[in-house]
Amino acid sequence: MIDRREFLAGAAALGFATQAGAATKAPFVPDPKWMPQEVRVKKVFAAGQILVVPATHFLYYITEPGKAIRYGVAVGRAGLEFQGTAVIGAKKEWPTWKPTAEMVQRSPEHYGRWKDVAMPGGPTNPLGARALYLFQNGADTFFRIHGTIEPQSIGSSVSNGCIRMINEHVIDLYQRVELGTVVTVI
Repeated sequence: MIDRREFLAGAAALGFATQAGAATKAPFVPDPKWMPQEVRVKKVFAAGQILVVPATHFLYYITEPGKAIRYGVAVGRAGLEFQGTAVIGAKKEWPTWKPTAEMVQRSPEHYGRWKDVAMPGGPTNPLGARALYLFQNGADTFFRIHGTIEPQSIGSSVSNGCIRMINEHVIDLYQRVELGTVVTVI
């Protein structure tokens, strides 16, 4: 029979082993080119505007004419990408998520579980820490600029159309933008 002292010692050892195992997994470190950087841009863009260039996987937040903060992003895979101009019609911290009907139809094994119920916000939610909802003519487009639980996807065209950012980066952008901010995806 195990006594209390042996039980506590075993539990402590298990906790240490779990921590040691977790410590051996290196945290994700993005390529420096995807990190936020101040850059020069054409002076035709207005301060406060967002410009997304899917071909290069960069999002630009214009800080003043001729200057922007550039962030690395992941964008929609071929045939699913958003193009055009929209405005930020809603902003949410730790947003809930529900796949669109098209997403469920394309990949029921992956999204079917969530077709009738929204996944609560949190660290396992695909929208990550923040979401900026893109609207056109007052209607939700169902495209978002949002965080991600897959930061390794930054720099690729893999999403269902949304623009993904590293969570820390979307938190920074979220704090900078207002409702009504113009977003242009070219």
